[in-house]
Amino acid sequence: MSTPEENLAEGTLTSHLVELRSRLLKVILCLAILAVPCLYFSNDLFEFLAAPLIAKLPPGGQVIATSVTSGFMAPFKLALFTALFLSVPYGLYQAWAFVAPGLYKREKNFAIPLLISSVALFYVGILFAYMAVFPAMFAFFANSTPAGVAMMTDISSYLDFAMVMFFAFGVAFELPVVVVLLVLTGIVRTAALTENRGYVLLGVFVVAAFLTPADAISMCMMGVPMYLLYEAGLLIVRVIERARPEE
Repeated sequence: MSTPEENLAEGTLTSHLVELRSRLLKVILCLAILAVPCLYFSNDLFEFLAAPLIAKLPPGGQVIATSVTSGFMAPFKLALFTALFLSVPYGLYQAWAFVAPGLYKREKNFAIPLLISSVALFYVGILFAYMAVFPAMFAFFANSTPAGVAMMTDISSYLDFAMVMFFAFGVAFELPVVVVLLVLTGIVRTAALTENRGYVLLGVFVVAAFLTPADAISMCMMGVPMYLLYEAGLLIVRVIERARPEE
């Protein structure tokens, strides 16, 4: 026979699972709603995505479809990816609304700015990749193509490449949030991060070389912002530490 405490725990767990299911359904509904206009404008979205590449193609170069279905599937997948990217803030809001009741006020005040800044930095990373990295990278590749070779880029391969680059730059731009979390949770001291700048700089460019294509331009255009963001994270931590005694 179950005790009142066990019944209370079981009821609480059931209510949490019901709430979690409700919030997941809201996120799925939001994704479905956003997918409708994205699918309708899927070809326009792909034209926008391919614009940096098309602008740098040499005469005779073009984006091609190497299979019967890729002309349809690539814009279709891009529309779903776009809907997913657009639904991220709402999904994070639902996740926050689920866990927030169990947090203390101080934890909420700490988590909200980090959550907002992490989402903003992720989108800034994607925008930086599209507006700054892609034009420079594609110009380098187009100018490196041997004479007599027409640059023909497959539509599906380009989509996969662009999504990987967007994700890589979006994650790379989260570095200030990582630095703040490492210090404020006590995992690493600010002094240690400051003293080991040289190792961080080396590590940043190693990561950039791994995540970007094998050219110096792409590596530098990821490595330099990453290191500057690392320094920005250190600056934010110092400001927070100086403000602590005044609390």
